[in-house]
Amino acid sequence: MIPKLIKTTIYPDRRGFFKELYLKKKIKFNCKFTAISSSKKNVIRGLHYQSKKGQTKILSVLKGKAIDICVNIDKKSKNFGKVYKYKLEPGVLLIVPKNFAHGIGFYGKENILLYHLSEYRYPKYERGIRYNDKKLKIKWGIKNPILSKRDSRMPTFNEAFPNNKKK
Repeated sequence: MIPKLIKTTIYPDRRGFFKELYLKKKIKFNCKFTAISSSKKNVIRGLHYQSKKGQTKILSVLKGKAIDICVNIDKKSKNFGKVYKYKLEPGVLLIVPKNFAHGIGFYGKENILLYHLSEYRYPKYERGIRYNDKKLKIKWGIKNPILSKRDSRMPTFNEAFPNNKKK
């Protein structure tokens, strides 16, 4: 399975809008927890994954604009190391399977992202890949990104997966 974009319907009226985010009959997903983040313009979060107890994610930008990057980290996959890129804005959901590292860059002045996750957060299993890894050739479109200290110190893809190097 690869990441999948789903367009949702927004029902606007004079008061604002109504949008259905998740319908079990349309998306088979077992949500264990939901989180929300707020990010300034030029923030990059990621590329994150859990080494055990992987998380499938459903992401929805509630406000702002973002680019979502997913990297296949399934060592058995013929697409191991392949990068997928998606534009996110309100009205679009992205499903990211558990065998992908995930990162997101924000372009709006104010950005709010809602995450639904299939597995709990386990800090001892949290891992990451450097956002600007030269071998992955990700074009974020952000010149001077704002990063967490942790994200700025992440290993390269080949350091994170030394026995399964990306060519």
